[in-house]
Formats: sequence, structure tokens, C-alpha cells
Amino acid sequence: MTLPTNPTICVLGCGTMGRAILSGILDSLNVMTASETPTFIPKKYIACVSGEESAQRITKEFNDKITVLIGQNVEGIKEADIVLLCTKPQIAKIILTEEGMQEALENKLVISILAGVTIKQLNEWVPSSARVIRAMPNTPCMIREGMTVLSCPANCSKDDKSFGIWVFSTLGRTRILDEKHLDAVTGLSGSGPAFACVVLEALADGGVMMGLPREVGLELAAQALQGAARMVLKTGKHPAEIKDSVTTPAGCTIAGLLTMEDGKIRSTLARTIQEATHVASTLGNSQDRK
Repeated sequence: MTLPTNPTICVLGCGTMGRAILSGILDSLNVMTASETPTFIPKKYIACVSGEESAQRITKEFNDKITVLIGQNVEGIKEADIVLLCTKPQIAKIILTEEGMQEALENKLVISILAGVTIKQLNEWVPSSARVIRAMPNTPCMIREGMTVLSCPANCSKDDKSFGIWVFSTLGRTRILDEKHLDAVTGLSGSGPAFACVVLEALADGGVMMGLPREVGLELAAQALQGAARMVLKTGKHPAEIKDSVTTPAGCTIAGLLTMEDGKIRSTLARTIQEATHVASTLGNSQDRK
């Protein structure tokens, strides 16, 4: 099915990530130059929320650019061409199967960012005419430094895929992978910023222990991690190659690296991703028992 170039977008459950997505779209259109022609220019944005507090937060952040509906999910989706499903995974089935929702979702593109909720599950909760894409963004999307992985089943059109890529490219990098990888993506990319912050905090603590002021230690640690990550992404070099380039014989770097190895940091971090991936794979299970 062909998507309109000026679609109406409904964000169902407009929390932190929902607001980040809307902000990314609006900001990308605001900075567009005269020579640029975006694939899509949405004509209307609708945010469906459950409470007054969420509605006030959206209104304060976006002024009158977003139409906010409280407790009117079906009404919002009826008006939309594309639905961004940003609710909590545990309540997705309840929302998607409420009265009138099946009719409202007819022929709509549904993009879900719900961890652990599979395309198969979503297809059971929406009408057969709807198309489903899974997306796994992460919190750095809030500052346009995000990473989003999309999984697009066979019934998604070229337009559907183009829209998904366009939306999340406004928030950072995007990549398309088979759905079988999304639990690992959730464990590594989705949870990864939290794990990186633990490493960052620990590095800063080391600086403080050696006499640096706390704010200086945090700045140096944050910039070191950001710089190393950008070197990997921009140069395409393996992290080990970058590490070796600053590891001189009998120097301070090799001394620190050996201390890290004594603490089994490699296996600890790898097992961290393994455990997060396992938990991610179970997040949608409870809904099948309802």
C-alpha cells in the first residue's frame, strides 16, 4: 500500500521516546534547506496519552504543534495514516484490542518500539490489513545521537520501509536487521547507554581518587568515551587497533589495560549483554497468557 507523502502520525503512548521521535521529526523539518526535499512532510501529529500530566508535558514542549488526546486512543488512530506504538510492552495487547481499535487500525502502518513484543504477537492484535514494523531505538535519540534498528516483514511496502528509515534517521543512525536479532539489539543498543554510564562513572571515580575535581573527572571520562566511539564509527577501525595505537611499551596505558583484564572486564561486559538479551526476550511473554 502506498503511503501519503503528507501523512497524519499518531503516537500511541507519548512518553520519553514518543516525544523524542516527534521532536526529531519536527527539528529535521525546521532545519531543512531550500534545496532539500524530504520524502515525507507530515500534515498533522496526534499524541494519545492516558493522563492530564502527560498531556501538559507535551503541550508545554511542543505548544500547538501536537494535537493531544487524553484517553481517546481509537479516535486518534482513526484519523492517522501511521501509528507509532510507544506504550509499555505489558499493556500493548490491552490497548490494541480495546473496543473499536480493529476498525481504526484498518490499512494503517504500525511502527512498534516495544521491547520483547514480536511482530507475530502484534499481527495477532491488529487487523490483517495493517502492516507492522518493529523498531528498537535507544535513549541517545533524545539528543540526535541514537541508534535504531528496524525489522520490516515481507508485507511492508517500499514506502513503509522508507518512512521508518526516515523517521529514525532524524534521531541518529539506523540499520535494518532480521527480527531474530532484535532481542540482542535491545540488550546491547537499547540497554547499552546505561552500561556505558556505569563505565563512565567508574572512570570518573578513578580520576577523583587521583585528585581531579568531580566535574573535571566526569568531563574527561565522557569525552574519552565519546571520542573513542566516534573514532570507531568514523574511521571504521577495529577498537583493538585504536587501543593498540595508544599503548606504548612500558607505558601507563598498558598498565591500566592489564588491571582491567585482572578484573575480567571483557567477560563481565559480554555477560551483561547476554543477560540483558535474555530478559528482553521474555518481556512480551506475559501478554500471551492474558
